[in-house]
Amino acid sequence: MFNRLLCASRKSGIDTRFRKFTHRENEVTNLLLTKPISVFSLHNVNLMRQSHHTIPNPHSLRYLSTMVRRSGVRNVAIVAHVDHGKTTLVDELLKIASDQGGDRLMDSGDLEKERGITITSKVTRIDYEKHIINVVDTPGHADFAGEVDRILNMVDGVCLVVDAAEGPMAQTKYVLSRALNQGLSPLVLINKVDRPEGQTKIESGETENQISELFKSLGATAEQLDYTTLYASAREGWSTEDPFLALELAVGDSASDDATMAQVLNAILEYIPEPKVISYKNNNVKEGESTDKSIHNNEKFSIAATTVGFDQYMGRTCTGRIYSGSVAMNDSLVVLKRGETDIMTPPMTLGDVCVNIGISRVSLDPPVASAGDIVTLLGVPDSIAVGDTITGKDDPVPEPIKTPPLAPPTLCMNFGANDGPLAGQEGTIVTSSKIRSRLLAETDNNVTISVEKCKTDSEKTTVYGRGELQLGILIEQMRREGYELIISPPKILTRMVDGVEMEPFEEVTIDVDSEYSGTVIDLLTGDRKGLMIDMQENTQDGKTRLIFEVPSRGLLGFGPEVATLTRGTAVVNHCYLEDREYAGIIGDSLEKGKLVATEDGKASTFALSSLVERGTLFIEPGQMVYGGMVIGEYSRAGDLDVNPVKSKALNNMRATGKDEKAYLPPPKQLSVEELIGYMSKDEIIEVTPKAVRLRKLELDPGARDRAARAKRKQLKAIKGK
Repeated sequence: MFNRLLCASRKSGIDTRFRKFTHRENEVTNLLLTKPISVFSLHNVNLMRQSHHTIPNPHSLRYLSTMVRRSGVRNVAIVAHVDHGKTTLVDELLKIASDQGGDRLMDSGDLEKERGITITSKVTRIDYEKHIINVVDTPGHADFAGEVDRILNMVDGVCLVVDAAEGPMAQTKYVLSRALNQGLSPLVLINKVDRPEGQTKIESGETENQISELFKSLGATAEQLDYTTLYASAREGWSTEDPFLALELAVGDSASDDATMAQVLNAILEYIPEPKVISYKNNNVKEGESTDKSIHNNEKFSIAATTVGFDQYMGRTCTGRIYSGSVAMNDSLVVLKRGETDIMTPPMTLGDVCVNIGISRVSLDPPVASAGDIVTLLGVPDSIAVGDTITGKDDPVPEPIKTPPLAPPTLCMNFGANDGPLAGQEGTIVTSSKIRSRLLAETDNNVTISVEKCKTDSEKTTVYGRGELQLGILIEQMRREGYELIISPPKILTRMVDGVEMEPFEEVTIDVDSEYSGTVIDLLTGDRKGLMIDMQENTQDGKTRLIFEVPSRGLLGFGPEVATLTRGTAVVNHCYLEDREYAGIIGDSLEKGKLVATEDGKASTFALSSLVERGTLFIEPGQMVYGGMVIGEYSRAGDLDVNPVKSKALNNMRATGKDEKAYLPPPKQLSVEELIGYMSKDEIIEVTPKAVRLRKLELDPGARDRAARAKRKQLKAIKGK
């Protein structure tokens, strides 16, 4: 067989000594290049089959390819923990090359502006010193880590931003580990050096040592350990490689025209490699050689879809990195579905080729892009999905581009149509089919969310995600779009491995005033099954950093509770760690007692004033309530049925204190993601464009009492075992 293979290669004029196959054929190619044909025996064929590699046939030799570099381009992702200054850094870089800079310009979504966080990854193009630098701004919250995962295959290096005072945090470890595992080149930028606590850490070298130890613990290669460190204050607009000059700039003792944010762009050009691209047809280029974009004009075109969207004038859009060839307006394109080599969609004519500069989408002039560029294609086939490959109709690539796998979801919730007493009164989209269609549309671009029909109720839809905040943002977006729906309690996903039940664990980092450190330790190491692995006390600022490993189940509802007990001084960050053996039943004391309404109508001041001493109220006078709706938190264990609509008796009987003015404290307002962790298993969240309510699944108090008795018997039986 291999004699025929060798003969076929000679007849086709292909020199197997210098050409390489695509990556699934690399092992076969290496053997052909390094061993005589007699050594390449049937044993080697069996090894290839056992390792799931495809043995090439004579026809596949025309797909021989070489991996080269594209000159004049750099693709880099800005990655960091939440609130370490990524978006501010991108703003300053945009100001250098254009007039697009602003205050958190890349956080353009309404929810991003309101919450001050980055939710979706965004790419912007910077033209600097005759080079193209494509910068990707990524989220820093652990719940949106999937946004980081999917863009790492677009870039060839990362700029790791670390707060000088806080040092590496939980999400810093996660994003850096993903980047190092993909072989990306790192560049470290220590930000916020202008703050006094940051200067102290720089003077002692503590932050640099923590970063170095993190690289080593994550298994960085020798090349990755030889990273360059910049010291900067993105807010003040300066950066330098000299730590001593950085400290002088931070206190205002020195001024330097060279210590501008242009130093970051210069470092990217110097330390981030040129993008790798595939050459199928150029026989005269060597592996890893830097090439001009002109030699890729006649190559097979391919681009991997990283984000997809819709334009009301041009139709379906796709943003991604071009891996080979070039593309121009009016080209005829097809889609290769992810993981499938023989299925192509019907062709479609490309509408336009654009790039993003800041938050503006600009058409290229001329509308042509080459391998290594990150572009947005308009008018692509409607069947495109994240992870698919777009290629030319007449000269397609042999197989889809490989994309890295994503981390698995950690929890799921059921979404359904509102069936409460106020159903249909506040929303415009209320049917379960419309809700399911909207959720399915979300999966087109949000690859970390998956959707399926609920197995126990066909009218509901099960949504799998990475955390409370991620699903809370999705629910809030749907609420603003006019949807009316109900949400079931979250369920942490477990799996069986060799007969052992496994559940996700997370690393939790908490910075809190030292006086509350004992309170935090008690909260996490008790009923929540957490394990404290480190405690660092800073006597200078009175803060303590606590690091725990906790089951994901134990973190549900933890945020609001720790904020209350520490008077808002606790800063909580967590990140997925790994799956471990099931930790057992979480303590019963985590479920709070509730004040449950028994009557329908508008809440009255008179009734609520008598309930203030019973607990904390969630509603205010005049708000519509109904039987089974949760109106507050009871100060004791268990639920208490109350009447919040009772009014003052209108008669001529007088009593002491009857005419006293009632005083009500402001109601406690919980966001959607806070309610997700706060709700009990017998409750659901009712979401409408005008309100977010918490209510019991069973509105009838008699049915709830029977269910509570059955639950107590079940728990008693479990504990008896």
